Amino acid sequence: MNVFIAGGTGAIGVPLTRALIAQGHQVTASTRSAAKAAMLQQLGATPAVVDALDAEALRRAVVAAHPTHVVHQLTALPKGGAKNARDLDATNELRIAGTRNLIAAAARAVRIVVGSFAPMAGVRSDMPDMQAAAAAIRSMETQTVDANSAGAIEGVVLRYGLFYGPDAASTVEMMAMARRRLLPAIRGDRSLLPCIHVDDAASATVAALEHGRAGETYDIVDDEPVSFSEIVRATASAAGAPRPIAVPAWLPRLVAPFMARVISLRLDLSNQKALAEMGWRPRYPDIRAGLAQVRTHAA
Repeated sequence: MNVFIAGGTGAIGVPLTRALIAQGHQVTASTRSAAKAAMLQQLGATPAVVDALDAEALRRAVVAAHPTHVVHQLTALPKGGAKNARDLDATNELRIAGTRNLIAAAARAVRIVVGSFAPMAGVRSDMPDMQAAAAAIRSMETQTVDANSAGAIEGVVLRYGLFYGPDAASTVEMMAMARRRLLPAIRGDRSLLPCIHVDDAASATVAALEHGRAGETYDIVDDEPVSFSEIVRATASAAGAPRPIAVPAWLPRLVAPFMARVISLRLDLSNQKALAEMGWRPRYPDIRAGLAQVRTHAA
């Protein structure tokens, strides 16, 4: 395959580039930052410095790469992840206008695989500060499915769980917080969160490029969803940190209301459709196994 990755320096873009290059595929990966072009070259990819919100510049970059397949991994999240709704504004724009521009630019390719975000499916009407992000996700997914239905390009949507792994900024930050005992568990935690190791997300994306059914949406998640408190305890164990303290549920709602809503979601998703139709299953069945790998990586 000749693959154009839009968003090649992000949490999935980097491991995906590595995986495709290792399998002998040709990769062009985009970045908005000229400073990151050298990193993409070191991975074996051809860099394309372009802003996906500039429709004509993106069209020229994609056409120049002559891709057979395109991957949408465009985000503009802060390094430590979104802490409030405003932190998602730039990514929301990429998921709406950037998706429209990328689908138009990819018209000569066979297939586009679009990376979505599974937890947004759990956003409720009583979460007003998350509605814009949920609407942007719906727009991105709908544009992809509609382009497939119209025969413009084969479209496949992947709904990733919460990312973790040695190169995931969120994991690095949470492990540092755990070592300082600043990452508490929550008493009576009833959340149920889908997670996915970044390497497993990358392997699922390769599987979708090769075997995903056009027009379909797949949940790309671990075998087992976990509560936020289980994530905290697994992170602390992987970091070699003391057992986390537990705080009442009202405290996160008071000091970090946006994050409290995210970590209180309940989503019992399954990867069985991806197994049945793409032959994909995660290497790490749950976050405990995946974070044990992070500890080994760090050692």
